[in-house]
Amino acid sequence: EIQLAESGGGLVQPGGSLKLSCVARGFTFENYGMSWFRQAPGKAREYVASIHSAGLSTMYADDVKGRFTISRDNDFQTVYLQMDNLKSEDTAVYYCKRSGVDYFGPGTLVIVSS
Repeated sequence: EIQLAESGGGLVQPGGSLKLSCVARGFTFENYGMSWFRQAPGKAREYVASIHSAGLSTMYADDVKGRFTISRDNDFQTVYLQMDNLKSEDTAVYYCKRSGVDYFGPGTLVIVSS
């Protein structure tokens, strides 16, 4: 059974930073690409970033490129999302996802507000 547990969300001022973590269990983590998605209030869930199974490549949505960094530690079965220069429009629940399945963890809430 796939288990994904996101953490690290919270309240941060515009321009601030947060680092999200997602611990994965129930599958061979190093065999799969991982992604982050987010869902803002009243909006559909959207893609944020993804990383190759071995971390060899990354991709980002245009509106987070240059501000967010996705990374992973296969020894700890964890994927990270470093978020810098946060904006109010980054406010959302953030979810991680394994490639190949349409399954999301419970998410972690990020609120960017002064």
